[in-house]
Amino acid sequence: MSNSRDRRIMKELQDLTEDKDSSGIHAAPDRETSLTSLKGWFYGPGNTPYEGGKYVIRIALDSEYPFKPPRMQFETKIWHPNVSSQTGAICLDTLKNNWSPVQTIKTALLSVRMLLENPNPSDPQDAQVASMLLQDPQGFVLMAHEWAVKHAGAPRQPKLNTARFDSLAKSAPSSVRLEEQRFYGYNGALINRFVTMGFQQDRVAEALIYFGIDRNNGQDYALTDAQVGDVTARLLGEQ
Repeated sequence: MSNSRDRRIMKELQDLTEDKDSSGIHAAPDRETSLTSLKGWFYGPGNTPYEGGKYVIRIALDSEYPFKPPRMQFETKIWHPNVSSQTGAICLDTLKNNWSPVQTIKTALLSVRMLLENPNPSDPQDAQVASMLLQDPQGFVLMAHEWAVKHAGAPRQPKLNTARFDSLAKSAPSSVRLEEQRFYGYNGALINRFVTMGFQQDRVAEALIYFGIDRNNGQDYALTDAQVGDVTARLLGEQ
């Protein structure tokens, strides 16, 4: 016999089936025998570099749903500051501290889709992508669209609207813009690749300077394996 949690999930999925044409939000069980694993999907909103791409979201529901939020993760690769370009992890308050039991799978997916229209580089999941949006919004839009075409099957747009993202970069709090600029001339994303390993920003910058790592005019680039090894060793106190 199904419990109240399962009945709620089935009701939510039924409601989605009935109104999917109006909301554009879809969800269904990932496996026929379980309601703990779902897949949701929607198409990228218009007037964004993601327009027309199909984005699939993995959804995990534990036994305490709806009192705990669904765990959501992009299955489709996406270039977005609030989604990890490597794992698909999502940084969104609705799925964390701002979750309420009155919300549903549908409202959670709507919030994720809205994030594609209104990214928040001030609270990034992917520091490299956020840095690109803040420093080079036009380059960000081009990259986001290339990923949408390649990974989400979006139709190629002959002309991309960058105004929204130019405005986001200009309106970012000054503290965020300073954070991007205060790494002794190094690109913030380059520094943050070591910060995610657990090292402090200032120590990373000191190690880069120690080995004479090129600042590359503040632009991000990939270090060689040897350079990464040297910098990491110094941060660990081995040099």
